[in-house]
Amino acid sequence: MKKTKFTEAQIVKALKEAEGGRKVTDISRELGINSQTFYNWKKKYSGMNGDQLRRLKELEDENRRLKQMYADAALDIKMLKDVLSKKW
Repeated sequence: MKKTKFTEAQIVKALKEAEGGRKVTDISRELGINSQTFYNWKKKYSGMNGDQLRRLKELEDENRRLKQMYADAALDIKMLKDVLSKKW
Protein backbone atom coordinates (compact mmCIF):
# COMPACT_ATOMS: atom_id res chain seq x y z
CA MET A 1 0.00 0.00 0.00
CA LYS A 2 1.42 3.33 -0.99
CA LYS A 3 1.97 5.73 1.84
CA THR A 4 0.65 9.25 1.46
CA LYS A 5 2.95 12.20 1.87
CA PHE A 6 0.18 14.13 3.58
CA THR A 7 -0.54 13.95 7.29
CA GLU A 8 -3.98 13.33 8.71
CA ALA A 9 -4.14 16.97 9.77
CA GLN A 10 -3.43 18.19 6.24
CA ILE A 11 -6.12 15.96 4.76
CA VAL A 12 -8.71 17.02 7.33
CA LYS A 13 -7.77 20.68 6.84
CA ALA A 14 -8.21 20.39 3.07
CA LEU A 15 -11.61 18.75 3.48
CA LYS A 16 -12.74 21.40 5.95
CA GLU A 17 -11.64 24.18 3.57
CA ALA A 18 -13.75 22.64 0.81
CA GLU A 19 -16.73 22.44 3.16
CA GLY A 20 -16.15 26.10 3.95
CA GLY A 21 -16.70 27.05 0.32
CA ARG A 22 -13.19 27.07 -1.12
CA LYS A 23 -12.83 25.65 -4.63
CA VAL A 24 -11.48 22.12 -4.96
CA THR A 25 -9.24 23.16 -7.84
CA ASP A 26 -7.58 25.80 -5.66
CA ILE A 27 -7.02 23.35 -2.81
CA SER A 28 -5.67 20.71 -5.20
CA ARG A 29 -3.31 23.15 -6.86
CA GLU A 30 -2.01 24.35 -3.49
CA LEU A 31 -1.35 20.80 -2.29
CA GLY A 32 0.04 19.66 -5.62
CA ILE A 33 -2.46 16.85 -6.06
CA ASN A 34 -4.94 15.83 -8.71
CA SER A 35 -8.55 16.83 -8.11
CA GLN A 36 -9.50 13.15 -8.20
CA THR A 37 -7.20 12.52 -5.23
CA PHE A 38 -9.09 15.16 -3.31
CA TYR A 39 -12.43 13.57 -4.19
CA ASN A 40 -11.09 10.17 -3.12
CA TRP A 41 -10.12 11.69 0.22
CA LYS A 42 -13.57 13.24 0.49
CA LYS A 43 -15.28 9.93 -0.23
CA LYS A 44 -13.11 8.08 2.25
CA TYR A 45 -12.56 10.57 5.08
CA SER A 46 -15.38 13.13 5.03
CA GLY A 47 -16.92 13.77 8.42
CA MET A 48 -13.83 12.60 10.34
CA ASN A 49 -11.59 14.59 12.60
CA GLY A 50 -7.84 14.09 12.91
CA ASP A 51 -8.02 11.49 15.69
CA GLN A 52 -10.57 9.38 13.87
CA LEU A 53 -8.54 9.53 10.66
CA ARG A 54 -5.36 8.54 12.51
CA ARG A 55 -7.19 5.59 14.11
CA LEU A 56 -8.56 4.51 10.71
CA LYS A 57 -5.07 4.53 9.22
CA GLU A 58 -3.71 2.52 12.15
CA LEU A 59 -6.47 -0.07 11.73
CA GLU A 60 -5.86 -0.28 7.98
CA ASP A 61 -2.16 -0.85 8.61
CA GLU A 62 -2.88 -3.51 11.22
CA ASN A 63 -5.34 -5.19 8.85
CA ARG A 64 -2.71 -5.24 6.09
CA ARG A 65 -0.14 -6.83 8.43
CA LEU A 66 -2.63 -9.47 9.61
CA LYS A 67 -3.58 -10.35 6.04
CA GLN A 68 0.10 -10.78 5.21
CA MET A 69 0.62 -13.00 8.25
CA TYR A 70 -2.37 -15.14 7.23
CA ALA A 71 -1.09 -15.46 3.67
CA ASP A 72 2.34 -16.52 4.93
CA ALA A 73 0.84 -19.10 7.30
CA ALA A 74 -1.45 -20.47 4.58
CA LEU A 75 1.51 -20.82 2.23
CA ASP A 76 3.51 -22.65 4.90
CA ILE A 77 0.63 -25.04 5.53
CA LYS A 78 0.25 -25.72 1.80
CA MET A 79 3.96 -26.46 1.44
CA LEU A 80 3.89 -28.84 4.42
CA LYS A 81 0.84 -30.65 3.04
CA ASP A 82 2.57 -31.02 -0.33
CA VAL A 83 5.66 -32.48 1.30
CA LEU A 84 3.65 -34.86 3.47
CA SER A 85 1.50 -36.03 0.57
CA LYS A 86 4.45 -37.21 -1.53
CA LYS A 87 5.14 -40.91 -1.50
CA TRP A 88 8.73 -41.74 -0.75
